[in-house]
Amino acid sequence: MTWPAVGKRVVIRYRLPAGSDPPLSDVIGHLLAVGQTLTVRTKTGDIVVVPAADVMVIRELPPATIRTADIRKLEHAAALAWPGVEQQWVEGWFLRAADGHTHRGNSAVPLGFDATASALPAIVEWYSARGLTPWLSIPDRLFRLAEAPPHLETVALARDLDTAEEPDAMVRLTPTPGDDWLRLYERDVPVEVLTSIVDGEVVFASIDDAAVARGAVTTTIDGGRWVGISALRVTDAERRRGHARRLCSALLSWGVEHGASHAYAQALTDNGPGRSLFAALGFLEHHRSRYVRADTLGMSR
Repeated sequence: MTWPAVGKRVVIRYRLPAGSDPPLSDVIGHLLAVGQTLTVRTKTGDIVVVPAADVMVIRELPPATIRTADIRKLEHAAALAWPGVEQQWVEGWFLRAADGHTHRGNSAVPLGFDATASALPAIVEWYSARGLTPWLSIPDRLFRLAEAPPHLETVALARDLDTAEEPDAMVRLTPTPGDDWLRLYERDVPVEVLTSIVDGEVVFASIDDAAVARGAVTTTIDGGRWVGISALRVTDAERRRGHARRLCSALLSWGVEHGASHAYAQALTDNGPGRSLFAALGFLEHHRSRYVRADTLGMSR
């Protein structure tokens, strides 16, 4: 039997142990692994492992529909987790400034239901007063763009969380990035930008002389808690040794301990290795976003 690709949504009918009543069962969810057994994560987050020899029928299903409300929740959590050093709400747009460090920390996101094009002049003025490019971060379905080429198109990936794993002795978690963390990160992003967060907690994970990552737990508009993984870096000499997976697993467990029931990560569309890493950790594509300049593009709701 040929198995669908890992990450696909499937329905499996399989045999139960001899003497079971009924003799067959079904499971619907996303395929996490294939081999001697098939591992499936259901909609509720349960993990079901089915021996390959017991599979009677397996069928690939269309991707589950992502609601606009769910996109808004994830983007709200992500914006609060990377808010720059200055923030302001303008007619449903969440504006962030970080002295030009990173697009994410220097862009406006349409998080409110009242976000319209009428706010664009005020957004341009706000960023211009700070000597910054007025970037808009536009997620799928939250705002309608006029035709324009996307800049730094990004995939938002998400998964549900259940229980925390046992602490990994190789991974160190600290509330602020130390000198070694910053050295391994290799990006000129000030500490005040990295540690900034709105209504949440932030942590910095590291494996000595090998890899670093950042985790942040924030609360969405419905009160749900999400943990986001960012600033993931592995040194060239330490690649392909499982360090990135260790860091991510540790941050997911930290998120569960801090009340998170969902997790997200963001990767550029052309970052194949990053997307593959998160797929192996059970993340699925949720939606996409892109940056546009408010001062050069015509937009309509």
